[in-house]
Amino acid sequence: MAITPEFVVGFAREAMELTLVICLPMMGVGLAVGIIVSIFQAATQIQDSTLSLVPKLIAMFVALILAFPWIMDKMITYTTNLFLNLPTYIR
Repeated sequence: MAITPEFVVGFAREAMELTLVICLPMMGVGLAVGIIVSIFQAATQIQDSTLSLVPKLIAMFVALILAFPWIMDKMITYTTNLFLNLPTYIR
């Protein structure tokens, strides 16, 4: 198997898709908490920057802890496939 530009682009695309899928739980939780805190700040007219940062950090950390087994499974599967197919890639 010769390494073609299409192979390299497909390989990079797969890596970027995995990165986006892995980031999705934390980013989604951060977005949801940010919207909720923004609504709370607009309703109470409290404009403190730490009020929006701290809840997002805590929520994203909790999401990371809860999604960590799933994330590790995705990463291990990707890495295992990469190493198993390595002899095919370097031919």
